[in-house]
Amino acid sequence: MTALERLYNAAVVPVVVLDDAADAVPTAKALLAGGVDVMEITFRTAAAADSITAVAKECPDMLVGAGTVITLEQCKKAVACGAKFIVSPGYSEEVVSWCVENNVAITPGCVTPTEIMAAMSHGLKVVKFFPANVYGGLSAMKALSGPFGGIKFIPTGGVNDKNLAEYISAPFIHAVGGSWLCAKADIAAHNFDKITSLCKEARKTALGFEIAHVGVNAGDAEESLAVCRALDAAFGFGVKEGNSSNFAGSGVEVMKSPYLGKNGHIAVKTNSIPRAAAELAKNGFTLDESTAKYKGEKMVAVYLKQEFGGFAVVDTAQRLLPRAKAVFKEISADDLYPRGRMADVLHAVPQVQ
Repeated sequence: MTALERLYNAAVVPVVVLDDAADAVPTAKALLAGGVDVMEITFRTAAAADSITAVAKECPDMLVGAGTVITLEQCKKAVACGAKFIVSPGYSEEVVSWCVENNVAITPGCVTPTEIMAAMSHGLKVVKFFPANVYGGLSAMKALSGPFGGIKFIPTGGVNDKNLAEYISAPFIHAVGGSWLCAKADIAAHNFDKITSLCKEARKTALGFEIAHVGVNAGDAEESLAVCRALDAAFGFGVKEGNSSNFAGSGVEVMKSPYLGKNGHIAVKTNSIPRAAAELAKNGFTLDESTAKYKGEKMVAVYLKQEFGGFAVVDTAQRLLPRAKAVFKEISADDLYPRGRMADVLHAVPQVQ
């Protein structure tokens, strides 16, 4: 896995400022305990080089990079110390050229079309957007993603736990950077448990796991409709009839014939299937790629190989935001589930930004 792939899967890139290199390894371990296996140690202090060296040597599970790299001298020193990726606040032709020539991942700061085109001329597809809150945030990056559809951004500056969900769900965002995960004051005070807790919350937000609906296997069409009507009679969910399944409201799908899972399936939404797959793999779960559904080249739904209490689990790539949920209610079950698969809702409901 490449450094950029690691950054994507991590979703959040802690921007770490260290005054004392002795705090580098404890900070890295706190991040790892919170599920974040990447860190950007900035060259804003004299302790940066020694801190990178310590983490590179003592924390093999951590992908350590160097941030605030302004000169080629800093860049070379960071790589010599063990940095696996370089982050610059702006675009430096000298630094970018050297990194590309030496196969070192680099995300230069690019906030204008000219800077983005310069990065693209070197084959770069991921750039830093800094400071994001000053240069227009999500609206600016969305506008830039129009002419530069192949470019993904790592915004830093103004991103925090309050707006992380909004940023990370945007299709043009590769990951987000920020210092809120490990504030300089918390590092100095050795509040490592707090750092771990903040990382766990950020990872939870970035993954966005949420139950979409529960699918129940019925023996035939008659039984399926009877179950939906019974739920409607009890709870007023409403019944939506489809080709291979029926719905009681939007939360319960009843199959007209058994499908995957002994008892049925559970659909779980996520912001990103690749990130979800990496997280699930760490926890001992695997995807059954033979069940994958695609929209173009993007995987939008896939089942896990494991069952939970007799239920198969399908992971879906897009989250239904409030406006999309309203559309969902207006579309018939025939439109949503012609084959009784969770993936179809992703095709019927427009992506909301």
